[in-house]
Amino acid sequence: MARGWESKAVEDQVEDSKTKTTGKTKAQLTAEQIENRRRKQVLLLARTRVQRDLELSQHQRHTDQLNRALADLDAQLSALDDGSN
Repeated sequence: MARGWESKAVEDQVEDSKTKTTGKTKAQLTAEQIENRRRKQVLLLARTRVQRDLELSQHQRHTDQLNRALADLDAQLSALDDGSN
């Protein structure tokens, strides 16, 4: 049983180390990089929702509208990726 506790302690130390490293990386990001990441997350969430709605759509007009929205979101994501490189 003691061995299990040691493994858990080591696992916690590794996790703490990863958290500290991640925290340092985030601190080094510029405000623009942070905003780009946030915007990309928002666009990806919107894209996921549009895809789900598209799968459930039963009317052609609505399907067409969702396809246009999906294309627009893809274009925005592509522009965001091109701008960050």
